[in-house]
Amino acid sequence: MRAIDTSLPPQRPATKTAEFKPSLLLKEDHHLCAGCGEPVAIRLILEVIEELELTQNNVCILGHGCYGSFIMLMDVDSTLCLHGRAPAVATGMKRMRPGVAIWTLQGDGDMTSEGLAEIMQTAARGEDVTCFMLNNGVFGDTGGQMTASSVIGQRTKNTIEGRDAGYHGNPIQLAEILSQMPGAGYVARGSVHNAASINATRKMIRKAFQRPMDGHGLALMEILTMCPTGWFVPPGEGAEYMMESLGKVYGLGELKDAGAASDDDSDD
Repeated sequence: MRAIDTSLPPQRPATKTAEFKPSLLLKEDHHLCAGCGEPVAIRLILEVIEELELTQNNVCILGHGCYGSFIMLMDVDSTLCLHGRAPAVATGMKRMRPGVAIWTLQGDGDMTSEGLAEIMQTAARGEDVTCFMLNNGVFGDTGGQMTASSVIGQRTKNTIEGRDAGYHGNPIQLAEILSQMPGAGYVARGSVHNAASINATRKMIRKAFQRPMDGHGLALMEILTMCPTGWFVPPGEGAEYMMESLGKVYGLGELKDAGAASDDDSDD
C-alpha cells in the first residue's frame, strides 16, 4: 500500500468538483455571530427536505426576532408568528393542509420560556407536525439573557455569576418531558459540535419529518447549537464549551420513536 506524504503541501491545489450548497439555501452568508451553530442546523434541515422530496410540499413557521430573519436564507414557504406561538399556528396549518409537511423553527427561549404551553398542548393533541428547537441556552435575539433551558452555572447577560438553582430554578428538559406524552411520536436531541454529531443529527432530522407524515404524532427535534457571543467565550472554543455545559445536562440521541416498529417491519 502506497502512503501519501502529508509532511509537505500538496503539489496540486484542491479544486471544487461539486456544488455543496443545498438548493433551498439561498445564500451561505448570514448575519449571525462568528462561531454560531444555527446556520449548520438550518442547512441540515434544508438538505433533508430536499432528500425527502418535500421541496414543494412544506411550510415553515418561525417566531419574530433573529429566527424571523432566516426567511431571507431559505427558499421555502414560510410565515411569522408571535414568539412561542409557532406550534399553535402549525396546528391550524396542518389541519387545513394535512398532506403538507408543517414544521416550526424556534429557539430554546422561544419554545421553553415563551411558548411552553403551546408545545405541550400541541404534543397533548398529537398533532402531526415537526418542531425544531435550536438550543443554546440563551435569548440570542435580545442580547443573551437566561432562558428556561440555561443550565446550572451557565453565565448569561442576567446571570453573570452563573445560573443558581435556588434562585433561578432548574432548567426545563423539554425533550425528556415530551417523550413521556402519548401524543409525541418522535423525540430526539442532536448537536452540531463536530462532524460525527452532524451526521447523527441529519439522520434524526429525517425521522423527525417522516414520523408526523406517517401519522405518529408530534416530532420534537432539539439541536444543541453554539453561541460563543452569549457564552462569553471565543468563537473557536464554542463547541467545546457547549459540550462541557449544555452537553452534560442534555444527552444526545433518540428519546422516543413510535415509528421504529414500522421501520423494522419494512426491513423484513
